[in-house]
Amino acid sequence: MTYNQHSLVAALRSATWAPSLTPEQMARVEADTYETFVPKGGFVCRKGEHVENWVGIISGMVKMNNFSPSGKSVTFTGVPPGGWFGEGSLLKKEPRKYDAMALRDSRIARMPADTFHWLLDNSLPFTRFLLMQLNERLGQFIGVVENDRLLDIDTRVARCLATLFNSQLYPGLDQLVQISQEEIGLLSGASRQRANQALQVLEKRGLLRLDYGGIRILDLDGLRTFEAQP
Repeated sequence: MTYNQHSLVAALRSATWAPSLTPEQMARVEADTYETFVPKGGFVCRKGEHVENWVGIISGMVKMNNFSPSGKSVTFTGVPPGGWFGEGSLLKKEPRKYDAMALRDSRIARMPADTFHWLLDNSLPFTRFLLMQLNERLGQFIGVVENDRLLDIDTRVARCLATLFNSQLYPGLDQLVQISQEEIGLLSGASRQRANQALQVLEKRGLLRLDYGGIRILDLDGLRTFEAQP
């Protein structure tokens, strides 16, 4: 087994849904799932394409977004390492409804659709996991719509960071988030400069600390409930 294969297997075995599988089921997952590399700015998948894989993030960061005909962009969410997405399109067997782009160089795990549906048919715990995943995703997207329409940028940045710590969707993140101010701006719909101002506000409130190479979360509950002062 090569280093990359070993690393992929390790990532699969650490997935939230992996411990519930039987050894035989896990063996098929490891045999069928493969890895691709997507450079910063590249497409992990494209809107309108036929969905062939369930997608997991081994390393890097991916954003799910769409572009209007005029070129205006809307970002739905960011997916950090440990997160998986695309189950909705696989279940509905419809073309993908969004683009997924790498915010930085990313290693991507791709589980073929046949393997995904085989697990769905043969593993009740995996089916239960997907129900929870879809429910969490729905709640996340409702929050995104609310944040975009009702909240100021400082609060949107706080909620954007907080959503990365959903243990159901994105397990395994520690308190230091390796994310740049530019990436925070892209995920929260703000310029890099405005996102930086918001992060400084949140730092002064004692909710986070700007460290070299990332952002250290000091008060997650505070980020979730933060509201900018009038």
